[in-house]
Amino acid sequence: MISFDHMPLHTDILQALRELSINYVFQPIFRPDGKTVYAWEALMRPTEMTVTDLIADYTKKDKLHVLEVATFFGAMQAYFLRGYEERVAINSFPSDCMKQEEADVFLDHFGERIRGRMIIENLEYPYFSPEHWKEKKRSVKFMDNLLAADDFGTGLNNMELMEFMSPDIVKLDREMISGIDHIIEKQENVKKLVEHFHSKNILVVAEGIEEKEEFEYLQGIGIDLYQGYYLARPA
Repeated sequence: MISFDHMPLHTDILQALRELSINYVFQPIFRPDGKTVYAWEALMRPTEMTVTDLIADYTKKDKLHVLEVATFFGAMQAYFLRGYEERVAINSFPSDCMKQEEADVFLDHFGERIRGRMIIENLEYPYFSPEHWKEKKRSVKFMDNLLAADDFGTGLNNMELMEFMSPDIVKLDREMISGIDHIIEKQENVKKLVEHFHSKNILVVAEGIEEKEEFEYLQGIGIDLYQGYYLARPA
């Protein structure tokens, strides 16, 4: 289980983190060959409830900031314990970001090891804060890391928001990918999106690939990166 006791954080946030009982699993994001890992996405796994229930509970208590901080500090602990060399993708609420003093502790603790190794994935809920996005972008770029928009096509993450965010990576939601090898409407939509994002030098990830036929079709239209149970499950 992830421990936060050794983190030199403010007493209030440290106590809140101690109340969490969580682990992390990682799901690989692959390059087009489907074998070479580009990054590992860190996924929170509470030990006493589902992650959906945990988020719902903390949303109700107005304590999502605790989960935001826990994700950054906890996921990076787990990542380095695993000894991964590729990038690590960390989920972040679009309505929140670490406070400056928390970000300073994070940088002091992990240091130059995180430079150029992180992808911050902006989730598609609960709401988008332009101010917090700007702060994330500033701190992420300072460390030569990348910003991503998760689950494009669902929730908040639509084309209008992409124009504002200007992320380095866009992850296409599973709904766009499921059955794409035989559904013409999805093929046309995804092809247009790939062309548009590539014109802006944005990498495109296909999420939720569950069938060989989906993977092979996506390879043929130039998707940059791939993730899904067909290739590898979280572990």
